[in-house]
Amino acid sequence: MNCDDGEFQLNRSRNEEIAKALNISMKKIDRVKKRFAEEGFEVALEGHKSERVYEKKADGDFEAHLIALSCGEPPKGHCRWSLRLLAVKVVELKNIDVISHETVRQVLKKTKSRHGKRRAG
Repeated sequence: MNCDDGEFQLNRSRNEEIAKALNISMKKIDRVKKRFAEEGFEVALEGHKSERVYEKKADGDFEAHLIALSCGEPPKGHCRWSLRLLAVKVVELKNIDVISHETVRQVLKKTKSRHGKRRAG
């Protein structure tokens, strides 16, 4: 979209037209324009890279215990393991101090991919 206000710009698009075409808010357009002017093209398109460092809680041993637990019998009164039940149980078993159900999901998701397994047929 042509939103530049330069002297050689003949067909300038207005923010309202851009917002409608891209289905975004006027505020978003203003923020992107400001970021472009102040910080450049790459930052305007992709934003700032996160500088936060995350400590990995789940090591190989923990993952093995979690997978073994998830393959076993669920607790009494449940027909299957939920992510939250697994998270509570691994903390209860002292395999880890604290863990979220989302981390449990990510660990189990990694085990679903079968790298190297060939398809039959």
